[in-house]
Amino acid sequence: MRFNRPHRPFRRKPATTGQHRRRPQPHEEQPSAGPFTSSRRRLLITSATIVSAVLVGALALRNASGPDPGATGSKADCRPTALLEPPCGAWFGAFVPHERDDLPEKVRAYEKRVGRELDIVYTYHDMSLPEGTRREGQLLTPEEQRVGEDRLLLLSWESKWWGGTRTQQPTWKQIASGELDETVIDVQAKRVKDYGKKVFLSFDLEMDTRTPDNGTPAEYVKAYRHIHDRFRELGVDNVVWTWITTGYLDHADEMKRMYPGDDYVDWIGYNQYNYYRCHKTGWLSFAQTQHAAHEWIRKNISDDKPLMLSEFGTAADSGRPQRQAEWYAQVPGVLKGLEGVKAALQWNYRDPGPHCNLALANDAAWDSLREAVADPYFNQPLT
Repeated sequence: MRFNRPHRPFRRKPATTGQHRRRPQPHEEQPSAGPFTSSRRRLLITSATIVSAVLVGALALRNASGPDPGATGSKADCRPTALLEPPCGAWFGAFVPHERDDLPEKVRAYEKRVGRELDIVYTYHDMSLPEGTRREGQLLTPEEQRVGEDRLLLLSWESKWWGGTRTQQPTWKQIASGELDETVIDVQAKRVKDYGKKVFLSFDLEMDTRTPDNGTPAEYVKAYRHIHDRFRELGVDNVVWTWITTGYLDHADEMKRMYPGDDYVDWIGYNQYNYYRCHKTGWLSFAQTQHAAHEWIRKNISDDKPLMLSEFGTAADSGRPQRQAEWYAQVPGVLKGLEGVKAALQWNYRDPGPHCNLALANDAAWDSLREAVADPYFNQPLT
């Protein structure tokens, strides 16, 4: 069985104070594997935890009733902006491992365990051409469109051909020159336009790990801007342009040089984790994983763009089974203090290597996440 999962370059080893890792490559398990899918909390609800039960019940009705007016303002005041920013709180989303054709079922199973619907579902695509039944390069598959009926979609579009030959791999220089317009860019732009609903779209997330293989920082900026401008020329006005970096501060210079500019970016995302033994680092709290990158982006990239924790999560500690649950319990309180963070997407999958499973490890972790995302701050009206 072939799992679709993100195809990411390996990142430099993170510093012991905290910053970063990387994702499975297609060839690591199945040579032709593709993109996106593949890739919490404490306290079970009992008769003694009536408050938690009430919160979970309220979550099921969130689209109908909106957030608690006493906590976050009136429903009308909390409706998302034209750029899908929730004024009164933050979206909750996830990357849910799946086969491409079972995305709706896997999303519903995740939602059942976490006790609520996701606001954002995160998927991945390459820039390959259609070949037979291959759909890796097809933005907005039928399954994604079904999921998107009741949720927002974040599409990660990568300048790769998963499982392809070396000569099939797109480069930033080719993209910027317009060489792929007719065969790739225009085809997918039309699909997005025909979809009609607004979507978050990211081009080459974690671009700061992709040099020099894909090109230079300047070539990345030109490629990003070309895609953005080409979509606009074709009348695609339902894209929220989302620039996603690692947030790994050893890459600070690359990140600065690879920012396309405020006119080309609507949201900024960054991916920070507690890797622990995965990269032989010390255990980091949720706050420790987030604050440095957040402060650096606000100072060096943008002081006002909405921010997204586009991937967040933690490894487990086999010596302390409750530790992962304790980590997720910190999320709501810390996130409320991160100015401008308007979405947080949990990564429920693994990274390559020993001790690198970042998925929720046990019932305690699921219960902890469940309790965290029941917070009214994470429950905003989608319309």
